[in-house]
Amino acid sequence: MSHWSAVLNESPVEWLLEADDPSVRYFTLRDILDRPEKDAEVRDAKARIMDTGVIPKILSKQEKGGYWGVPGDFYMRSKYKGTVWQFIVLAGLGADGKDERIKNACEFILSRSQDPESGGFSYISGKSGAGDRDRILPCLTGNMVWGLIRFGYLSDSRVKRGIGWITKYQRFDDGENRPPEGWPYDRFEICWGKHTCHMGVIKSLKALSEIPEDKRTKAANKTIENAAEYLLMHHIFKKSHDIKEISKPDWLRFGFPLMWNTDVLEISGILAGLGYKDERMQEAIDLIVSKQDEHGRWSLENTFNGRFLVNIERKNKPGKWVTLNAIRVLKAFYGLSFN
Repeated sequence: MSHWSAVLNESPVEWLLEADDPSVRYFTLRDILDRPEKDAEVRDAKARIMDTGVIPKILSKQEKGGYWGVPGDFYMRSKYKGTVWQFIVLAGLGADGKDERIKNACEFILSRSQDPESGGFSYISGKSGAGDRDRILPCLTGNMVWGLIRFGYLSDSRVKRGIGWITKYQRFDDGENRPPEGWPYDRFEICWGKHTCHMGVIKSLKALSEIPEDKRTKAANKTIENAAEYLLMHHIFKKSHDIKEISKPDWLRFGFPLMWNTDVLEISGILAGLGYKDERMQEAIDLIVSKQDEHGRWSLENTFNGRFLVNIERKNKPGKWVTLNAIRVLKAFYGLSFN
């Protein structure tokens, strides 16, 4: 193939560059057109992210303590409206980690959700006020570490402990052997049952992929390798013990943001972004290509709109975020820059 854009029915780049969504414009300039951060248009788009669109609407609802809603209800009961969920959305939209409101949100998450001993992140605070050690979730830990790294906390010792939790405890067994015993594996069948939880693997890999390559430890690199092989063994979205069967039909419906769940687009994007071009990815890549419309745009098929504080795009309509993510995957998988 001469160029990754050869698989597009039509280029949607000009549409993605429209000023109505500065986040999409910024990432398109940077990730698709390969513009440097010092480029005037890139700097302008990045500056507008905090002032235009969804991000200022979310931040306008933030309380002074860096949280949204009730401080003790940051995950479970206020699902998609609590602090954890706003944190994930803001990180995905490219909010500025230097902004004091974002810093306050990061500090709230670190103080109320993280277990200071193990580094994992819990869906509820314990008696000490920090994260409850017995309520740590692997997918939540991955999402929180990912967001904190995006917001500039990679060198923070607390985030390093979070990375350490992932490299120490994340599982990659496939239901063939006895699952590990003891803490934290004796909690929550859905997360720590006989078969490794896909969401834990995906969000953990997502977090570790955010670490610059030259700053990854041996443990992080080994965990990336194990997680990638686990996903490739499943051909992204199949059952490893019967590769003809789809693991989760919902994964074929593309969405943004994905929160705790996932889809073919996210998994393929993480792997392709890490440089994987394995033949076991090809069916997923072909699926992505097949879902574009005649204008080279992808529709938002899966959404939590109506449950968020602020809706993001419209369901079953061409979505700039899923389109941007699809092009990111194709560019990374097929290579060559857009000129």
